[in-house]
Amino acid sequence: MRILLLITSLLFAQSKYPADTVLTSKESSIIEKMVVLPIAGWQRISHNASILNCQFYPSCSQYGAIALKENGLLKGLPMTADRIVRCNPSAFFNHLHIRGGFHDPNGLLVDHPASHLKTFTKKSPIAAGFLSAIVPGAGRMYAGRWFDGFMGFVIVYLTASSAIEASKNNNVLNKGFSYSMFGIFYTGEIYGAYRTAKYYQRQ
Repeated sequence: MRILLLITSLLFAQSKYPADTVLTSKESSIIEKMVVLPIAGWQRISHNASILNCQFYPSCSQYGAIALKENGLLKGLPMTADRIVRCNPSAFFNHLHIRGGFHDPNGLLVDHPASHLKTFTKKSPIAAGFLSAIVPGAGRMYAGRWFDGFMGFVIVYLTASSAIEASKNNNVLNKGFSYSMFGIFYTGEIYGAYRTAKYYQRQ
């Protein structure tokens, strides 16, 4: 009963939480709203628990909602996966490395889906994406983000392992979810490597 009430409140959201703007938007398709639904649910937890505060502005959950709203599913999901990979203990150092901005009210690391950074690189974004397509994480390492590359490799490995394990049973929903997560993070790793080489070099 509680789950039904939560889903109902999310479907008829009133923009109390940032991701609700996607749920209430007439421009968002029903599929986009279904994908954003878990994000809106997560914000109801994370926005009420300081221990779960994100180090980025906008937060990873809101970044995902914006990316999906502005770019659709095919690009928005890999963009969201890339942000999740980059939200790791090396994020602050990496942000200083590229002279990234800080959000004045709370000092969070400013990182929007539509990058405010200028293209500045001595690395090839195409080569970075190609490397991560062969070995997830390799493209980020090539572009100088070693810990991001390690995190990307670990997440793709874990999602791939889950998909392989799910293949051993007959649970269609479990297999569908596991393979979807693998696909999202694998394409996110390629996109992230490309973006790292293009934007996230020392300024």
